[in-house]
Amino acid sequence: MKVSIITVCYNSSETIEMTIKSVLSQNYSNIEYIIVDGASADGTLNIVERYRSKLATIISEKDKGIYFAINKGIALATGDIIAILHADDFYTNEKVISTVVNCFQQNNVDAVYGDLQYVDRIDTNKIKRNWISSTYLKQNFLKGWMPPHPSFFVKNECYNRFGLFNTNLKSAADYELMLRLLYKYNCSVAYLPIVLVKMRIGGKSNVSLMNRLQANREDKKAWEINNLTPNFSTFIRKPLSKLGQFFR
Repeated sequence: MKVSIITVCYNSSETIEMTIKSVLSQNYSNIEYIIVDGASADGTLNIVERYRSKLATIISEKDKGIYFAINKGIALATGDIIAILHADDFYTNEKVISTVVNCFQQNNVDAVYGDLQYVDRIDTNKIKRNWISSTYLKQNFLKGWMPPHPSFFVKNECYNRFGLFNTNLKSAADYELMLRLLYKYNCSVAYLPIVLVKMRIGGKSNVSLMNRLQANREDKKAWEINNLTPNFSTFIRKPLSKLGQFFR
């Protein structure tokens, strides 16, 4: 199976090289690596250009935001499986992609997800949070559950059938996509109980209380635009469910 990995970046010179190296070090050979840059002005492209011969596609142009850029990358992807790896993230080891592909093949599913660790921006060996996903149960979405998006791998055909990221959402488009694919359309999924991705702290939806409130409003919108009915406690339990990540 061919795996397309998409990295979206903008002024990411401090972190982009580690992201690229984590992809290029994978022991799985059939990888198409696509980098979509938003016209960076800080030297990001100079770093990316060092690896041009090993990359399938490099695009650098202004865009309307992260989800527009991701959709641009998906439109270019020719792989059977699509992964999104942001410029602040990196794979935990060289076996991540081969392990994910093996899980797809053994379980014959549409999607695979695993666990994620939040790490310090400077010392990436310093773990700040552990996001342990747990085995998929559809009803858990009603309890505020979601898998970590950077560790979520999806077959290309699912995007073709059920659509790309909703660019009307500013911070919850990843949540809406997974809600749509797994909960609304019942795409089959398997869970890998291992840490696949490390993410540097400082994600867009978690930077401040105001951003968290905005994300919560968008979470509600994600259900509304899909004509789905949550429980009365879904949006209370969703942020609360993350508290345990700090103690694992």
